Amino acid sequence: METYGKLAKVFGALSHPLRLYILQALSEQECCVCHLTAMLGRPQPYVSQQLAILREAGLLSDRSEGPFVFYRATDERALHLLSLGCELVRRQKGLEDFSLPPIPQSPIPGCPCPHCQKG
Repeated sequence: METYGKLAKVFGALSHPLRLYILQALSEQECCVCHLTAMLGRPQPYVSQQLAILREAGLLSDRSEGPFVFYRATDERALHLLSLGCELVRRQKGLEDFSLPPIPQSPIPGCPCPHCQKG
């Protein structure tokens, strides 16, 4: 049962719409908390809480650069897992055009991170 417990932790982390969006974004590009906060229009503590859940499930890693903490998906297969989920929904619901929406690219208005300031 220990194996199922580990798997349930990963699937539990994926059981929230905002965390799925964050995982998609971090599978496409590395982002800092302020970037995700600006992108999502959510308070920083809320975004940080969602990031912590994904990190504890082993789906994200982080690195510090001065005052910024940048997050990225630990494995490119995470985006493939999201695509498989979309395929399941398409088949179950008969939705031909069900897919992941595009993630906004830098710069994000209101974001002070280095990625947005360069753009």
